[in-house]
Amino acid sequence: MTATGVPKSKATQVADALREELKRMKPGDKLPSQRELVERFGFASQTVQNGLAALRAEGLIVSAGNLGNFVGDGSAPTGDVRDELKEIRSQLQTLTERLEALEARSLPGGA
Repeated sequence: MTATGVPKSKATQVADALREELKRMKPGDKLPSQRELVERFGFASQTVQNGLAALRAEGLIVSAGNLGNFVGDGSAPTGDVRDELKEIRSQLQTLTERLEALEARSLPGGA
């Protein structure tokens, strides 16, 4: 229950329980697998994923793809590195297209 008497979501329960465990761990320590967490909490896989996502958003854990989740240093939310790379590539593509359009307009005879 929250302070307002509203029950916590299952994902929040997962995140809260893991947050307490993280206090006893060091940056770089590996968390139990998602399958292990599903068995431990008795919640659906998506619920556990949502709890882990909350911890990633707080920078408390980092995801290393197929290697699993690890304790972060809490310095900054990083999420999955692959997602970050995908976003940066998308932004780079957009900027490249804008640059090419500007260069074309600045050339003699450009539109």
